[in-house]
Amino acid sequence: MNLLLNITSATLAATAALDLWQGYKRDLMMLQQNSYRNERYTAWFNKSGESTNIGRIFCCVALFILMVRHVPYVAGAILASVILLCQFISLARKKYKKPLVWTPRAKRIYAVMWVLALIPAVAAGLIAGPHTAGISLLATAIISPIFLLLANWLLKPVEKSINNRYYREAADILASMPSLKIIGITGSYGKTSTKHYLCRILQEQFATTMTPGSYNTTMGVIRTIREHLRPYDEVFICEMGAKNIGDIKEICDLVHPHAGIVTAVGEQHLESFKTVENVQHTKFELVDALPADGFAVVNNDFPKIADREVCNVECVRYAIADTAGADFTASGIKYTPDGTEFTVTDKKSGDSLTLRTHLVGECNISNLMAAVIVALRLGMTKEKIRYAVEQIEQVEHRLNMKRTPGGVTIIDDAFNSNPHGSRMALDVLAMMESGKRIVITPGMIELGQRQAEANEEFGRHAARCADVAIVVGRYNRDAIMAGLAEGPIMEENIHAVDTFNEAQALLRTIARPGDTVLYENDLPDTFK
Repeated sequence: MNLLLNITSATLAATAALDLWQGYKRDLMMLQQNSYRNERYTAWFNKSGESTNIGRIFCCVALFILMVRHVPYVAGAILASVILLCQFISLARKKYKKPLVWTPRAKRIYAVMWVLALIPAVAAGLIAGPHTAGISLLATAIISPIFLLLANWLLKPVEKSINNRYYREAADILASMPSLKIIGITGSYGKTSTKHYLCRILQEQFATTMTPGSYNTTMGVIRTIREHLRPYDEVFICEMGAKNIGDIKEICDLVHPHAGIVTAVGEQHLESFKTVENVQHTKFELVDALPADGFAVVNNDFPKIADREVCNVECVRYAIADTAGADFTASGIKYTPDGTEFTVTDKKSGDSLTLRTHLVGECNISNLMAAVIVALRLGMTKEKIRYAVEQIEQVEHRLNMKRTPGGVTIIDDAFNSNPHGSRMALDVLAMMESGKRIVITPGMIELGQRQAEANEEFGRHAARCADVAIVVGRYNRDAIMAGLAEGPIMEENIHAVDTFNEAQALLRTIARPGDTVLYENDLPDTFK
């Protein structure tokens, strides 16, 4: 009997540990997607229904079986082990859009989580008997978010010390390159595309490095300086992202930019910023940090940029639509199957530059304008700029177009979505004249109190621009469907599905050669 008890106890402990192993990884992945900030993870946890997910329910059932006195421990342990093993297999097979990245910080948190889990398990085994160790690990799996938050909190002094060392190293590298020109780029949207366009243009004349991917936080910029910046670089293009007031200033205090571009101020990250005024204040932290001999390039098509005075530095304003107060404008915009042709004009001098690009959409033309203005300011010739613009490739998932072997045109705007950008993407879709126009979208996120209103308006505009609409997921479904119902789109052409896999399966039955499909946004795993 003792042998059977020991075997079942060991099996329970092993399956509980396996379940905890996968569960901890998932918890850590979500913390990572919330920037390792406990308050953001907690807010997500409370909103997402994570406390009652199927895995946690299974663990509670297994623990309940073990706690019922009328069920023999051996039988209860076996049944609980089967449940935990099934849960482990389910977690191990699950695929995520943005899986956990095993950074050194993630590894440290994961290790501390296991230490916190094993301490009570070992103590329970020594005090109450080996069979209680598995029960302790099972209980830990149920309340794993508490261990996650505690581990992250305990490591804060360690992370701060490591970050401070990296910060000093990055500052020393920049100090050793006094002739390096640093250009900051920020905005509610458009900053990553503008960064790529500017880098491609400047590389025609200067040794240029930019922050890769979405390395737009302070630590991302530090990592770029330490790992990517070359001693012979002449220009460093630094993308600056923000979700809270002071985020841009923190980056500027490190890199001390000579020039800055503000691409947009709009309704993005309102969940953390609360108001557009706070967004404006934060984005202009870049402009406020520029030296007296520097220069700012700002997009006057946004009211919260146009009405913001700049007195500390020379400020060049550009626009496509609201050109009254702009110094540079774009005109003669023509869309062709090969891309776009347009003319950039300096209103003060009357000088102009006609450009051709593979890019489409006013948002991309606007982003190109900012890059061209900076290139002209740095002394590049029109010929070099014109050539570079013609060579620019579309940035992946940011309103780029491609044609499938089956003759369907794909407009990929899946990186993220916002009221301004999504409207432009729909306008591009509306220009497509052959075949059906199909939009697939889960809607927009992080808009705070404007969430429902903005998604409903998106639905109304989609109904005017698309022939078929496929709404993915439940997060914004009601608002988008309400907007779609008000437009001219036929009711039988409005579809709601739970996942992108279902949307793809439905698309295969709908799409025909000559059709155009717009993918507008792709929500991360933190949204259902």
